Amino acid sequence: MLMLTLAAVGPALILLWYVYNKDTEPEPTRLVFKAFCFGGISALLSTVISGPLLNMGFYTTEPTNWVEAVKIAFFGAAIPEETAKLLMLWLLLRNCREFDERYDGIVYATAVGLGFAAFENIIYVISAGAGWAGVAFTRALFAIPGHFAFAVTMGYYYSRHAFKGKDSQGAGLKMWLYPVFLHGVYDSLCFFSELSEALSLLITLILIGFCFWLFKRTRARILQEAASNEYIGASMDIRNHGYNVHHDWTDHPEDQ
Repeated sequence: MLMLTLAAVGPALILLWYVYNKDTEPEPTRLVFKAFCFGGISALLSTVISGPLLNMGFYTTEPTNWVEAVKIAFFGAAIPEETAKLLMLWLLLRNCREFDERYDGIVYATAVGLGFAAFENIIYVISAGAGWAGVAFTRALFAIPGHFAFAVTMGYYYSRHAFKGKDSQGAGLKMWLYPVFLHGVYDSLCFFSELSEALSLLITLILIGFCFWLFKRTRARILQEAASNEYIGASMDIRNHGYNVHHDWTDHPEDQ
């Protein structure tokens, strides 16, 4: 059971450590752990969103054709899951004084996203029975890095929106729309490979290429934000929807 748990959760923790280690001013481990737990909660919350969408006919449970595959990918997974993650990220950061640097958004969003991935991974690995090792390996290679990339994108634009920088235009929408789009494309390719045996190899290669592109772009964004990270100062104004951040040097007298 210990090996099974480590196989399910280990890859998520490794990627989280990578992001955390790039932070020039590391966040409190208790808050990062809390964000990770919030990610697990978001996995349960996503079912509350996907269930009504299924009942309303937005998607079916089995992809019988290309259109149904896309509908399942977006309405059954991408939209409910990324919405649930963003909600939990907002609940975590809406009144968080530690959220005072742009890179922090990536750290906390990644913790939430990988908490989701770890919880989901445990379910899949346990359900696989005797074949758990193969499932754990496949998901470590594709699914967890996917959630990692979606989370970094969400955190990147969350901070852009929160700190209202010169490049924040449209970030409020992008922090939800871009992760949903990337997640939907990823899942669509996964379902496409199951629909056609003749094209499964080609689609799998496209999926691998997409994952490689995601990781490359994600890594570049992490390094860019980590290198340009600077203290901005955070004092959350709950009256302004919990997002707006303004300069408040009284919270950090040592920086005066």
